[in-house]
Amino acid sequence: MMNLSKSKIIAFRQCRKRLWLEIKKTELIQVSNATQAKFNVGFKVGDIARSIYDPDQTGILIDIEKEGFSQALARSQALSNADVPIFEAGFSGNGLLAFADVMLPLEKNGKRVWKMVEVKSSTSVKDYHRDDIAVQSYVAQVAGFALHSISVAHIDSKWVYPGGGNYAGLLKEVDLTEPTLNKTKEVERWVTAARETLSGDEPAIETGDHCFAPFECGFYAYCTRNVVKPEFPIAWLPRLSASRAGKLDAMRIVDLREVPDSMLNKTQQRVKQHTIAGTTYFDIKATSQILNAQPLPAYFLDFETVNLAVPIWAGTRPYQQVPFQFSLHVMDARDSISHIELLDISGSDPSRGFADKLVASCGEYGPVYVYNAGFEGARIKELAQRFPDLAERLKNIASRLFDLLPIAKNHFYHPSQKGSWSIKKVLPALVPELDYANLEGVQDGAMAMTAFAEAIQPSTSSERKQVIHQQLLAYCKQDTWAMVKIFEAFTTQHANQKTS
Repeated sequence: MMNLSKSKIIAFRQCRKRLWLEIKKTELIQVSNATQAKFNVGFKVGDIARSIYDPDQTGILIDIEKEGFSQALARSQALSNADVPIFEAGFSGNGLLAFADVMLPLEKNGKRVWKMVEVKSSTSVKDYHRDDIAVQSYVAQVAGFALHSISVAHIDSKWVYPGGGNYAGLLKEVDLTEPTLNKTKEVERWVTAARETLSGDEPAIETGDHCFAPFECGFYAYCTRNVVKPEFPIAWLPRLSASRAGKLDAMRIVDLREVPDSMLNKTQQRVKQHTIAGTTYFDIKATSQILNAQPLPAYFLDFETVNLAVPIWAGTRPYQQVPFQFSLHVMDARDSISHIELLDISGSDPSRGFADKLVASCGEYGPVYVYNAGFEGARIKELAQRFPDLAERLKNIASRLFDLLPIAKNHFYHPSQKGSWSIKKVLPALVPELDYANLEGVQDGAMAMTAFAEAIQPSTSSERKQVIHQQLLAYCKQDTWAMVKIFEAFTTQHANQKTS
């Protein structure tokens, strides 16, 4: 009988079909870049956890990659009475297999007992974490490890890194001993049901919300391969509430043409009407009136940020959006536009240099155009808190932010947007020759974060850093140039009311 790993049981808890496919048709799985990025974050947090729980470095790491499963399990079993921390200890029993992040030795009534800690890179305990550790603790006990307590350690997003490699305080423990031990019978039922699933044919389960929660399923493309996709999917309706989507699903409505107008708000009706008709909605009178009333000089600003789960710069928090790059187009007159940019891939904290150049570049007056002001506004306010000597000038910039997103959303829609007003959808609709797909290497914010993280690694070659440097500059510059072109389109009488 094949051992089922903890991850397979969790896959079963998400979807019986997912478990079946992971065992029977592994070659079909497609791991997205976002999923791989989450794995990498987990590995990094796990490394830091070892330094937190074993500051004297007396613990033992079970290295599955080097030792192989059999040796890793055997060595873990041999350490069941050890008096030092064990990391990645492996357990097997009753057809199950699991590895624990942290096992800390304790003594009770003269006998060895263990504190089990499962480390998560999230900022709170999730429901699936409870299932995860229930399976893990069950297998550990079957394998003969006496558990004194069971905890999940998650990242404390309020903790501020003091620097110097001191990560004490990064993780916050939540004791789950009692509810976890009470799940023993439930775990046994999951295992029985999972094995029953694997003994039969591929389960006939339709796709749905469960395909993305708690994890994005790598078999989604396979499961939807024969699904006839509607010409105008209701997924294009912006801000469609879960309850309204549920009603449409119950009515078996999948195409915009079938959705009653009475179920839609004004914006959704506009998307439906112009998407189906293939026409452009453009109230250029309104956009011109709003934007022509703004003075010059005008500034067009965009940030790129990185949000590290494990902060590396003193004074920053886990997952804090730390800006490392900005692009700024300055319009002194309609025919006079200059460009200023900053990008720091040195690996040092970019915040101070970023703030200094930002206040030096944005002047004292004039609108600062952004696309989704909440993001840049929040980052500027955070910089003002970190650097009190620049606070007044930074707050001045924040007070001048002028958001182009609501103007686009209220007064423009092209069918190619498919219900989205992201700048990457609006730009090619207004200015077809400018398309983010034409950029090399970095084409969106997530890719920018990944590229930056690679660039600051000591192991990254100077040649590769130079390539990343150029790609990041080109991407961020396009964001602000896009705003300039949108601004010009919204203030110029050239609207075409019908798509080609």
